[in-house]
Amino acid sequence: MSGKALSEYTTLRVGGPARELVEAASSQEAVAVLRAASGPTLLLAGGSNVVIGDAGFDGTVVVLRGGGIVRRDGVVRVEAGQVWDEFVAWTVAEGLSGVECLSGIPGSAGATPIQNVGAYGQEVAQTIASVRVWDREADEVRDWSPAECGFAYRRSVFKHSSRFVVLSVDFALTESGLSGPIAYAELAKRLDVEVGDRVPLAAARAAVVELRRGKGMVLDAGDHDTWSAGSFFTNPVIEQAVFHELTERAGGEPPHWPADQGRVKVSAAWLIGAAGFAKGYRRGNAGLSTKHTLALTNRGGASASELLGLADEVAGEVEAKFGVRLHPEPVMVA
Repeated sequence: MSGKALSEYTTLRVGGPARELVEAASSQEAVAVLRAASGPTLLLAGGSNVVIGDAGFDGTVVVLRGGGIVRRDGVVRVEAGQVWDEFVAWTVAEGLSGVECLSGIPGSAGATPIQNVGAYGQEVAQTIASVRVWDREADEVRDWSPAECGFAYRRSVFKHSSRFVVLSVDFALTESGLSGPIAYAELAKRLDVEVGDRVPLAAARAAVVELRRGKGMVLDAGDHDTWSAGSFFTNPVIEQAVFHELTERAGGEPPHWPADQGRVKVSAAWLIGAAGFAKGYRRGNAGLSTKHTLALTNRGGASASELLGLADEVAGEVEAKFGVRLHPEPVMVA
């Protein structure tokens, strides 16, 4: 092992050493390193949606740092290593509507299609025109259409697969000084508008950042609530029969929204709270955020095993009480 702790490269600040660590200044440089590497490889950029185990990674870790934004032919191409929130700020300044409600999210642009990143009524699948991908097995680079990417709620064909490396993302954004229709009730309330209304892009961005900061979801080295991977669990999407059983167990309907194929999406944060976990609940040096029960945080000196133990405890209690299993949103690297 190189001795370089991977905790330095993740927002959760957990993770053991890498056998070898290389910083790449561009997607092309990252591909070259990955091609030449022997043994297992891992690509990191913002490190905001990953949990790396205490044993570290016995292989080559490539940390992608290079970014860039180019506007042409009706689309905006953003390089995978570009800091995502800097890209969103650029779109707002340029009068381009479509990702303004994804402000304040940590990480890189290349990670957004992998997770189909979404918040406050927007997700990247709504505006992605294509994703440039290197296929390791075929050793070829090509542009994938949104249909090929298999976007679903917090998922894509890229997630949990090391075969594909995102090199850049093309977004089809709308030239407008106004946001898309505000689709999230909490954001509409903060903006003092109705759901479906549109507001100036800068106002939407400012309101989203304010909401996220209030939940400890904007990175701040001095605030342990932000030493997290954001929302640790996805909102469960369940069948109607399971939802009826959940309602009976809960003694009333939990917060929920319609999902695809007649299913129901249920608030994971509500389930965690209703299972008896309060904000700030601790397990050693890991704990729930003091601002938001959906974020599992490093309170200082936490190990990955402590954090995952807390995740298992929360998910187990929710399942025991409500019959619904919570699933982690971050990628797990043993």
